Amino acid sequence: MSGFKLVGIAGSFNRPSKTLALVRHVADRASFRYGFTSKTYDLHDLGPSLGHALWRKDLDEQAGRVVDEIVRADALIIGSPTYKGSYPGLFKHLIDLIDPQELRGKPIIITATGGGDRHALMVEHQLRPLFGFFMAHTLPTAVYASDRDFANYAVSSEALSNRISEVIGELAAFFPEASTAIAAAE
Repeated sequence: MSGFKLVGIAGSFNRPSKTLALVRHVADRASFRYGFTSKTYDLHDLGPSLGHALWRKDLDEQAGRVVDEIVRADALIIGSPTYKGSYPGLFKHLIDLIDPQELRGKPIIITATGGGDRHALMVEHQLRPLFGFFMAHTLPTAVYASDRDFANYAVSSEALSNRISEVIGELAAFFPEASTAIAAAE
């Protein structure tokens, strides 16, 4: 076990959710490769106080714990469903409750899901600039998945799986100790 913590957050509220399935899949593969401990959440896990909170201090205990997990993580996987070319407002509201200094320098895998290819650039035009403002390190490979990449809410596309492998490999630059330990064990 590496001692590093990976947290995934899916900006979706629906269950089942392809976005949550994608974030969990990436988290599971990264955790297996590097020995991370990991947790994944979606907006449902934050509960109703998220929509009512004007400030982070307004969150109830459940939502506050999730936000604390996000900011204390060593690395993040961010996933968002795409609605009309962008992320949902409640997801953005969650991010707005985080102080920019809390994500500074943190490696982030950005992912998104959408109904088709028209939304594929959402990761580059919406998510990458958002986390650039926080001065986080969004990894070079972004992962976008459309409906055809899933079967029964599970990743089923070889091309998507290969892209996920690429971005998981990019985490090694941030966790050389974990990467070396895993390589030695193989």
